[in-house]
Amino acid sequence: MNNGAPDSPLNALPGELPLFPLNGVLLLPRGTMPLNVFEPRYLAMVDAALASGRMIGIVQPAADGTAGLSAPDGTNLYRTGCAGRITGFQETEDGRYLIELRGICRFDLAEELELRDGYRRVRPDFAPYHRDLATDADASDETPIERERLLAGLRGYFEHQSIAADWDALVKTPDERLVTTLSMVCPFDPAEKQVLLEADNLAQRCKLLIGFVESALRADNDNGNTALN
Repeated sequence: MNNGAPDSPLNALPGELPLFPLNGVLLLPRGTMPLNVFEPRYLAMVDAALASGRMIGIVQPAADGTAGLSAPDGTNLYRTGCAGRITGFQETEDGRYLIELRGICRFDLAEELELRDGYRRVRPDFAPYHRDLATDADASDETPIERERLLAGLRGYFEHQSIAADWDALVKTPDERLVTTLSMVCPFDPAEKQVLLEADNLAQRCKLLIGFVESALRADNDNGNTALN
């Protein structure tokens, strides 16, 4: 369902998309994600994607599950996901695929199609998210983010989560890459990740990110105070 003008970048996107439903996994436009693929149906999915456009849709199940694992057949899915293009591919000796995806554009699930080789497929509607196709420079030309507040909260959050970080590199990271990477790698719960995915723009996504980080820190402090009483 690509409804752009004849010369619109939307028309370069596929009208049919294989789905990789992964619990607690978030892909955002211009973000990069490594994936270890080992289930036969998803090996077949990667083969099909490599043969036609190299695109895969990452979407979260709307149900509890183990983070990083695929959802059982028939699991309800969130309505919005993100299409990624395979930019790196390696086959291991034991038959797994190690791939890298680069996020291209979000989509809504317009229609689910019949299974193919065991994996799910949809007709995606990319039109609501056409701004995802902006260049890196265009995408960064938005309302400034609350960068200092975000970085201040991250120090305590990373310590609480035992996440190692190169702070010198972090403070030099451009705004969009910083917010995108943090949204994808921080261990938020699936509902929070979905909210980050559906944010209208970078500034809103940053506000949400700050809220989740500061909420986690408040909860940690409250638990610490309770333990001392």
